[in-house]
Amino acid sequence: MAEFTGRDLHLVKKALAIAALAIEEQPGPFQSGSDLRDMKALLDEIIENDTELAYYARAARIAVLGAPD
Repeated sequence: MAEFTGRDLHLVKKALAIAALAIEEQPGPFQSGSDLRDMKALLDEIIENDTELAYYARAARIAVLGAPD
């Protein structure tokens, strides 16, 4: 598996947070629950603390919903 550091790691974290929120916001028969669970598990693994998680969650809300809250 590839190892990411620096900006690449930041982009992976942000992309996963955005993708997870986008899947979460599109419930229905085409929502991929297994992808959502796996993305959240990977985020839990690579994000270091709650402050960092809050940062990426906010960035995802801005990207997907157009507002931070």
